[in-house]
Amino acid sequence: MLIVSAYASLLALLFVGLSVRTLRLRRSLRIAIGDAGNQRMLRAMRVHSNFAEYVPLALLLIFFVERAGAPVLLVHALCLCLLVGRLVHAIGVSQVDEDYRLRVFGMAMTFTTLVGSAFYTLFSLAAGAGA
Repeated sequence: MLIVSAYASLLALLFVGLSVRTLRLRRSLRIAIGDAGNQRMLRAMRVHSNFAEYVPLALLLIFFVERAGAPVLLVHALCLCLLVGRLVHAIGVSQVDEDYRLRVFGMAMTFTTLVGSAFYTLFSLAAGAGA
């Protein structure tokens, strides 16, 4: 369970970075709540919330994969997929003149992590139930 813990820590630092960036933007634009119709503020908010929406479930599923005794390489691959996916997504969506390829790549990496972890967990449970 040390692998997921390490990546969860890295993802927590990324989340704090996104939070601080959003707070600084709020302060510089003098926007207390919402986006005030400002495209940069809206994008910073969405990057931050999107991260908060996907990362906890993904980490929980990867934890289940690790707990089920998956190969270390698979656990690292899932964690790296999530970390890289969230980072690339954040970079892409943050830009007002967005390169959608970055958003799509980031979401594809995140969905790969979610689906891969879910299937591994389900198959591990099914194999354990039959034993």
